[in-house]
Amino acid sequence: MTIDEKALERERAKYRAIQQIALAIGSTLDIDALLRLIVAKITEMMDAERSTLFVLSDDGTEIWTRVLEADEVQEIRLPLGKGVAGWVAKHGEAALIPDAYEDERFNREVDRRTGYRTRSILCVPMRDQHGEITGVIQVLNKAGGGPFTVEDEELLDTLASQATIAVENSRLYQSVLRNNEELMAAQGALHQRMRERDLLLEMQAEVIAATFLDELLERLLQRTGELVGAEAAAIVLREPESDRLFFRSALGERSEQVRRLSLGLGEGVAGWVALHGKCATVNDPANDERHSGSLAAELDFKPRNILCVPLVGQDMVLGAIELLNKVGCDGFDEDDERLLTLIGGSIAQAIELARFKEQRIQESRLAAIGQMLSGMLHDLKTPMTVISGYAQLMAQSNDGEVREQYVGHILKQFEVMGAMTREVLAFARGELNILIRKVYLHKFIEQIRQHLEHEFSGKEITLRIDLDYKGVAFFDESKFHRVFHNIARNAAQAMPKGGKFSINVKRQGEQLVFTFTDSGMGVPKELQGRLFEAFATAGKEDGTGLGLAIVKKIVEEHEGDVDYTSVGGKGTTFTISLPLKRNVATGDALAGAADR
Repeated sequence: MTIDEKALERERAKYRAIQQIALAIGSTLDIDALLRLIVAKITEMMDAERSTLFVLSDDGTEIWTRVLEADEVQEIRLPLGKGVAGWVAKHGEAALIPDAYEDERFNREVDRRTGYRTRSILCVPMRDQHGEITGVIQVLNKAGGGPFTVEDEELLDTLASQATIAVENSRLYQSVLRNNEELMAAQGALHQRMRERDLLLEMQAEVIAATFLDELLERLLQRTGELVGAEAAAIVLREPESDRLFFRSALGERSEQVRRLSLGLGEGVAGWVALHGKCATVNDPANDERHSGSLAAELDFKPRNILCVPLVGQDMVLGAIELLNKVGCDGFDEDDERLLTLIGGSIAQAIELARFKEQRIQESRLAAIGQMLSGMLHDLKTPMTVISGYAQLMAQSNDGEVREQYVGHILKQFEVMGAMTREVLAFARGELNILIRKVYLHKFIEQIRQHLEHEFSGKEITLRIDLDYKGVAFFDESKFHRVFHNIARNAAQAMPKGGKFSINVKRQGEQLVFTFTDSGMGVPKELQGRLFEAFATAGKEDGTGLGLAIVKKIVEEHEGDVDYTSVGGKGTTFTISLPLKRNVATGDALAGAADR
């Protein structure tokens, strides 16, 4: 074969080698399989005993490769510059070594450790399209015992170019896969966060709208069990100033039985969580000392796994929420714990909000009761004054029939006082505050006349009452006695030197109108606009500021209106309007017929 024929054959061999390695590397993108394929083809093409392809690490400090030994993939890493392969990777130059043991770059320790005898070495760098080093290819021991040649170096350099493309494609593919996996994971996490956010928003809306705590806890617990996936669930709360935890809500087979139980602080997993304020994930309850075996035996329920998180309020741990037996899994995980912790925060907020509302309602009711008692004590002056007056008249009269009339008037005032007491008790129980009955106005006004004459006795006040409407009306007679007396007492206080006080009763359409006019000093400027507020008073030695506030409250309870006009130094006029047509407690027909 001539020299030209030999050169042509070398080129053909190089071309065939490139084709074969291209076909080989096109069959897979898996980096481990790809390295094995490339190494096998290069070993075959280079007529060598062994070949190794090293890849430069991402940080550029070492080269690595993976080899199959005893059916296991082993990873080998070399610092940049160490050994022949490390030197080529560092300097970017080929190494053609006919006798390895004569070259100082060769690491003889590898042969001593493996028992392999390295004779000749050929190692070339791998470069990307930008000329940057990406790795090296090393072949050992030319077949036949001779050294590698310059022609072998040219061939290996060509194969290295192909290998570089294959490795870069594989790494790019792996990077895309990793990025795609990370994107999918991020997308899944985003969906989960959105789901959790929507759940928390829904829970927040329920918390704000909730009226009854137990009903709210039941709904939140049901939703939590479904979301996390648990066979049973419970909420335990620590009562204020108590070392016991009570099951306020429970779901599952034993829920009714569970609701009747309580735990000592520190007892069981829930008690431990409430005591320490820490989460607990127990996927092997039988071997966890925090688990209460006696409680499980009492309920005849054996939990496989338990997840419990504290319900943390602003100042203390309120209790705990506990889930039992994860559905479809071996146990609860960190994601379950994180989600339950978020839910627990909403539940703790709901509990504190409900307790705050309950406290405010109680405080408001107590304040209202206190105000009512103040009003009642204020209004007790009237019946006590009347009783005192009739008692004095009784002492001065020897006429048995007259004395009996006085006794009747006194007993009537005791009925008024009893009604006041019952009103406060009814309010405390949340019952109806007024009792509307049919009232014959001429009888009612006559009683008012007698009482006010006693009220104004010795005060130089002239009383005038005009009854323009003499039919029936419908209102709480006892309470309107208080209305008339409070307005009359207010008028008397405005006329310390005497004056005139008049009452007019008339009908305007379907309204019953009472008008009260005095000739007093008028409403002080500082009380203008707030005359009907509780405790609003000015310039009265014995004034409490409750009389007119009580008047307004009673009128509004009757669905009526009260207003006033006042002129300084000339007097004040109060006007009260009530509907004539009302449903009455006794079942009488609706009012409206005018008896004149």
